[in-house]
Amino acid sequence: MKSHTHYLWFNTQQRQEIIDITDEVAASVKASGVLEGMVLVSAMHISASVFVNDHESGLWQDILKWLEETVAPWDPARYRHNETGEDNAAAHLRSLTVGHEVIVPVTEGSLDLGPWQRVFYGEWDGQRKKRVIIKVLGR
Repeated sequence: MKSHTHYLWFNTQQRQEIIDITDEVAASVKASGVLEGMVLVSAMHISASVFVNDHESGLWQDILKWLEETVAPWDPARYRHNETGEDNAAAHLRSLTVGHEVIVPVTEGSLDLGPWQRVFYGEWDGQRKKRVIIKVLGR
């Protein structure tokens, strides 16, 4: 079995951003030489997410609005975690809701995604350095 590891680093300009990382994940698969297997893509921070969805700006706005209005409003006084001096409890809850990793199949040396699927990094507490691990496994 082959394995290949690559890290992506982010230092976003905004506290919340959604970034399409599909091309970087595909490049890691190519670099690995794996023809049949899988790739794990995982945020290595508890206030970020990795997810698969459609690349459409209206959907991104809907996701951000849903997280802010329904899941975890950015209201520091609302959360016990923020009593420790932090203000990012909402980011932790958003990560739990959206998820921190995905596994994508690799078939014939390429990501085996559906027609509209892309891989995204969701930053919920940005403006500082964070990373994502890409781990390709297979033959």
